[in-house]
Amino acid sequence: MEEIVNETYRMYRRKNGIYYAENVQTKRQISLRTRDLADAKVMLVAKNESARDSRISREVGFAYLSCADPQAKTRTWRWVIDQLVGAKAGETRIRWETARHDPALRPIQEMVVVDTRAEHFLQVLQKGTVSTNVYLRRVHNFALDMGWLPHPVIVRRQWPAVKYGKKRAITFEEHHLIVQHDPNPERRDFWELLWHIGAAQGDLAKLKAEDINWQQNTLRFFRGKTGVVSNVGLGIEALAVLRRRPAQGLLFPSLARQQSKHRASEFRRRCGYLGIKGVTLHSYRYAWAQRAKQRGFPERFAMLALGHTSKAVHAAYAGTSEIAIPALDEYGAQANIIWPEFPKKGAADSTRVGASETKGISDPGGSTPEAVIVSEGCKDQAKCLQFKILH
Repeated sequence: MEEIVNETYRMYRRKNGIYYAENVQTKRQISLRTRDLADAKVMLVAKNESARDSRISREVGFAYLSCADPQAKTRTWRWVIDQLVGAKAGETRIRWETARHDPALRPIQEMVVVDTRAEHFLQVLQKGTVSTNVYLRRVHNFALDMGWLPHPVIVRRQWPAVKYGKKRAITFEEHHLIVQHDPNPERRDFWELLWHIGAAQGDLAKLKAEDINWQQNTLRFFRGKTGVVSNVGLGIEALAVLRRRPAQGLLFPSLARQQSKHRASEFRRRCGYLGIKGVTLHSYRYAWAQRAKQRGFPERFAMLALGHTSKAVHAAYAGTSEIAIPALDEYGAQANIIWPEFPKKGAADSTRVGASETKGISDPGGSTPEAVIVSEGCKDQAKCLQFKILH
């Protein structure tokens, strides 16, 4: 076997006569796909020049970049994540502390930020989960916004789509079953209040008696995630639950001392014991949003109640709810709609459904009938006309 050593790549010929180039540093071998020595030498020289120019270009680039950002050559993704996590607080920081230990992120933790290429991120995303995709995007955008990345590693439209698992709302039957079989009175009231007001479990656990306005029957608190104030009206059942809680201080003292993951684990255990699948504590928010949509609750009120300022977020919460559209004939009968017959050509200018019902209403076209809706139980039918439909 012949061997020629030359800079980054060295060349050798195998027994079959084909020449190969081997990277001296990585030991990676690449076939030059030729048995001709002259052709092989030309390709080897091209590979070495390419490697040499690449190193020179990189060092020149770092020399210019270091003037504006001295840490650019040593800044790693671990350092970026440390800065991002350090800016968080409360439950959000706990989630970030969990996300930073994602095994899929280990290959890039010690990688220099400006050396990162798209294939490095794609490998991480292939090995990771939905959470990896979400948090890696945030870390990448944070570095980009802070000026630590000269350009995006992956442009926005090329990021793999975030595909969440199917989520559903908890049903009343499932909720009632959980409450019935929970021996702890504090947890029972906690599940009940989740059902009635749809608050996030972290916010609900930290509620205090002072947050309740008994005169106006409202509950006022700030969302821990966004800092947005939520002022929720309380119904009879919700008020009954709150009257069972302490009159001063925390409403749920034991649950307030637990982390969100511990409350979620307890709920999961209760569901497993009862054979309930596919729900989490967050399913209570889905259930509240679906009930609000089905009952015609104004969307702006529902968004305020859930603490969301984005219509898209609220649409995701209530996107699986269904509203049955009534039959047109049945709806007309329920609304007491009177449908007059079409007049024959040359008939009177207006169709009268009754002197008292159509008083003051005229048909400008002279041949178009009117449908008049009359409210039931109204003594003066002329004042109870709600609207008319012109054909």
